[in-house]
Amino acid sequence: MGLKLCCLIHSAMLAWYIFTLRANCCLEISSRHPGARLYGGRWKYLTFINLVLQTVFFGFCILTDAIQILLGPKRVPLHLIKIRDAVFTTLVFPVGMFVVISFWSLYAYDRELVYPKFFDDIIPTWLNHALHTVIFPLLLIQLCLQPHQYPSRAKGILGLALFAVLYLAWVLWVHHASGIWVYPIMAKLSPGGLVLFFAGAALTMAPLYLLGERLSTAFWKMAGTEKKKK
Repeated sequence: MGLKLCCLIHSAMLAWYIFTLRANCCLEISSRHPGARLYGGRWKYLTFINLVLQTVFFGFCILTDAIQILLGPKRVPLHLIKIRDAVFTTLVFPVGMFVVISFWSLYAYDRELVYPKFFDDIIPTWLNHALHTVIFPLLLIQLCLQPHQYPSRAKGILGLALFAVLYLAWVLWVHHASGIWVYPIMAKLSPGGLVLFFAGAALTMAPLYLLGERLSTAFWKMAGTEKKKK
């Protein structure tokens, strides 16, 4: 696929995420759920952190695309491509997929555990899907748009594990400092249940990293085979 078309698609993705981020930040804080006004603000929610992560990533993609267009693919600084690939493979894809899968799994089981019904009066339906659904097809588009060099599994999973540990530490700190749990489900669990919940959430990240690796390898292998046939 041509670099100009890649840049155009990345620009559309960035515009979408900026629009979504702005809509999220402009929501009126309800007295029924003043969470964004409490300790940690929106930054205590993984959904918001992921939204910022996706926005920054696609902005960086546009930067690398533009440099390649101006200088030529062979003259672009290699470290920029390595950074783009490392961020996508280690964080953007697995974290984004985790947000989608964990949210809708809990929502299907009991929405009150993650997204109480009164949220419908605060967050428009389209924004809910922008935060928890649209991420999925956009990640697949990016995975198929450009080949990404995966680091060794040990390095990739270690980087993702570090992110998971830091976020869980942040969640525990928010509770320690303010007495509130970031998500309703946490308030309903015993200490032992919390340990199992956190461990399960952290361990779910590794299979999502491997899923991205498998999908990327399978797609670009198939794309290479089709190119040879032509």
